[in-house]
Amino acid sequence: MPTTSPEAFAELTDRYRPELLAYCYRMLGSVDESEDVVQDTYLRAWRFFDQFEGRSSVRLWLYRIATTTCLNALRSNKRRPLPSGLSAPSDTGGTPLAPAESEVPWLQPAPDSILYASAADPGVVVPRRNSVRLAFVAALQHLSARQRAVLVLRDVLGWKAKEVAQMLESSTTAVNSALQRARIQLADAGPMQDELSEPAQPELRTLLDRYVAAFEHADVAGLAELLRADVELEMPPVPTWFTGRDAVSEFLARVVLRAPGQWRALPTRANGDPAVALYGRAPDGTYRANGIDVLSLIGGRIARIVAFNDAALVKTFGFPEVLASASAP
Repeated sequence: MPTTSPEAFAELTDRYRPELLAYCYRMLGSVDESEDVVQDTYLRAWRFFDQFEGRSSVRLWLYRIATTTCLNALRSNKRRPLPSGLSAPSDTGGTPLAPAESEVPWLQPAPDSILYASAADPGVVVPRRNSVRLAFVAALQHLSARQRAVLVLRDVLGWKAKEVAQMLESSTTAVNSALQRARIQLADAGPMQDELSEPAQPELRTLLDRYVAAFEHADVAGLAELLRADVELEMPPVPTWFTGRDAVSEFLARVVLRAPGQWRALPTRANGDPAVALYGRAPDGTYRANGIDVLSLIGGRIARIVAFNDAALVKTFGFPEVLASASAP
């Protein structure tokens, strides 16, 4: 292939960057790592573009490089769990919290703006929503790196077995065998809350408004009305987690929602679900980033809250690190 200018290379390849980022997130469970892998993918593609002979599409060629880069990254990385993947829950809100496990590479949430940047058609977004849910991405962590790649490429993104075999430098027989094993292992990893659903947009907005108000006004009773009886609460990097409306409400009243005005919350979207960016009140009266709460819904009520207590995530979701004391959500 003749020498290509950086501008021509970008014109050929940049359109695929958003979908590659979403793919790498499913593989790695981390937005930070995914961005690094995609950047590395494009550097490698540019370096070796003169060797691209056009026997496959540019898109398939980029996916092949991204897949290899992900597999290399996963050789040295541990799986990214949630607390529910490490220990049993507590059904008593008075249970003391275990120390935060900062050394564990916890699963990270991803903004919908990243996951669906390449899918403007709602008809594409809705069917793919379950493939980015936290429960699904957490379940993928139980697969080997190669099984993970095959399952995501085949079952989520719809690549043909022959194309996946090209990406993995394998045979279609080996790809189909790996896919079958991955499906079985994924089913053995446990339920992934297939019944998750969202109410219509006005009801969803009302629920989020009530969740925000409950946090900002320390209204534990109001928050409890939004929860299912079997609700779960996880708070990485803290390994302790709770199950049951009474336990979750008791814990929040005891530790989190102790007085009005402690929190500000900004609605957002993460992993195909409603979410909020949380800010805690600082001594100087400002509100500083605390983390991202991702809400999973069943039947119009909150079935699961994963409170990612990582201030850096708030910036990842496009919010400022600090809100003035008078700032309103």
